Amino acid sequence: MRAGSFARQLIAWQKSHGRHDLPWQGRGAYATWISEVMLQQTQVATVIPYYRRFLARFPDAGALAAAAPDEVLGHWSGLGYYSRARNLQRAARIVAQQHGGVFPQDYASILALPGIGRSTAGAICALAYGQPRAILDGNAKRVFARHFAISGWPGTPDVERALWQRAEAELPGEEATAYTQALMDLGATVCLRSRPHCADCPVATSCAALGQGRVAEFPAPRPARTRPQKTVIWLVCRHGREVLLERRPPSGLWGGLWGLPESTADPQQTALAFLGSPPDRVQELPPLVHDFTHFRLRANPIQLDYRRRPVLSGEARWLWLDLADMAQAPLPKPVRALLAGLA
Repeated sequence: MRAGSFARQLIAWQKSHGRHDLPWQGRGAYATWISEVMLQQTQVATVIPYYRRFLARFPDAGALAAAAPDEVLGHWSGLGYYSRARNLQRAARIVAQQHGGVFPQDYASILALPGIGRSTAGAICALAYGQPRAILDGNAKRVFARHFAISGWPGTPDVERALWQRAEAELPGEEATAYTQALMDLGATVCLRSRPHCADCPVATSCAALGQGRVAEFPAPRPARTRPQKTVIWLVCRHGREVLLERRPPSGLWGGLWGLPESTADPQQTALAFLGSPPDRVQELPPLVHDFTHFRLRANPIQLDYRRRPVLSGEARWLWLDLADMAQAPLPKPVRALLAGLA
């Protein structure tokens, strides 16, 4: 399979105009895997410092597999979508146990690992091993939708199927690494979601959307919908510089992280139920709003101060965290922001 003109032009452009200084480039399959998972739903500029800290602590699959789950979540804290971190460690344990600690090279074995879908597996194969495998991340979807005028929102099965067919059809048999990186780079630096730099695009002359004067119409946006709001009361139970945290359930929102106890009724009565003693002082803190993909969370924090630290049963469920030790604790981003204001 020889490269068509679309692929040839992208490959030539990437060599002279693409990104060549990303910290995970040229570092092997493990580094590529970590970066690709971090880059799901997250921008490169945000990922880079997290990636560097993560690789410094977990330089290979064996180190990641052997680490305490709280430490892995602590290094992920702030990136969001925490199931990604849990799946990373699950996959690392499989790599350590079934592949001798060496990240597999074949597509089927990579795709079988937890948290790795079709596009991520293709990216690892192409970027780390030079194998001709298609990708369809957010950048590639935008490039294909515009260049080939594929109508509709990419989140629908029919449109996604059409995009995958185009991704497979344009795949070159050689220089898969440069081509795959070019798709990512073009979408990230030229074929932007708004105000794309069409004059700098290496495939502008064959772009159907540009030729039709309809660049802004592709890809079609997600259909409008009303985002529901959930309101909770957070109990900020303090003893000096210590704050009481509760381990969240392993699945669901912020699964496995340490969060603030929640109340839907009277905060003092809720706290009394698990602390066994009333607070010495109660004060309301400013409300906090955090947006998720599918809903908006409004948290109303209530600070409950205790002169004597209450003794709790079920120690695995509770943690008195000194605010000085907050940096590496596995905390949800809004909880971390709230506690930072108390430190």
